[in-house]
Formats: sequence, C-alpha cells, structure tokens
Amino acid sequence: MKDSLRTGIAFGLTSAVITTLGLMVGLHSGTHSKIVVLGGILTIAIADAFSDALGIHVSEESKNIHTLKQLWAATIATFLAKFLFALTFIVPILLLPLSAAIVASLFWGMTILALLSYAMAKSQGEAPWKVMGEHILIALVVIGITHLVGDWVSNLYG
Repeated sequence: MKDSLRTGIAFGLTSAVITTLGLMVGLHSGTHSKIVVLGGILTIAIADAFSDALGIHVSEESKNIHTLKQLWAATIATFLAKFLFALTFIVPILLLPLSAAIVASLFWGMTILALLSYAMAKSQGEAPWKVMGEHILIALVVIGITHLVGDWVSNLYG
C-alpha cells in the first residue's frame, strides 16, 4: 500500500507541476489574460487529474501484480495529488499581477519538483543533483516549448 501511495503522489505532483506550468505559460504568452490562465488551471486540475488517475490505474492494473486495494490507493493518490497541487497555482494568479504570478508559479513549481526529486534520489541512493537536474531540465523544456507555442498562436491570430 505504501508503494502505491508513493507512486500516486510522485506521479501526481510531477504531472501537476509540468502540465499546469506548461499550460499557464502557454496561455499567458498567447493571451496575456488572467481569466484565461485561471480557467486553464481549473481545467487542468479537473480534467487532467481524472485522466492521470485513470492512466495510473490502467498502467498499474496492466502489470497484474497489485491488489485491488493497491490499485485504488495509487489511483486516488494520483487524483488528489494532481488536483490539489494544481489548485495551488491559483493563489498567485488571484493575488498578483499576471506576469508576477507566472514568475511566482514557476518558482513554486520548480521548488516542489526539486524537493520531490531530491527526496526520491536520496531514497534510491542516487546523486540528488543529477536527478534534480534531469527533472528540472525536462520541466523547463516543456515550459519553454509551451511559451513558444503560445507566442506562435498569438502571432497567428493576434
């Protein structure tokens, strides 16, 4: 059961950081609209949390090594981690001007990803800087691409 919860939480937090920040940055660069970014966060929190939870459920179920209780523990942990953590990105959007909120969200998300990566590396006996660097680099690549896509869409229809 402990492994199922760890799987769900690690997957949910990682997905929440990367997808929510990618969406936020892309929508910001494409629209510069606070309401659009806020709507995007809420959409990710709901739709992607359900999608990721089902994805973990099916993935773990396909291994045919887990009990039904373990499957549902991973499923629910994934949903709650993704849903609740994605919602934390609403706070800076509500409290700050949009550009400052994006910067604050990037700092918040990268901090959580770094802490999660550090804890995971330490528990596996790996070099934390290597795991943290790999995970943060991947997140930054996704965020960079979504920024460019937002700019591109804005130029097409702006």
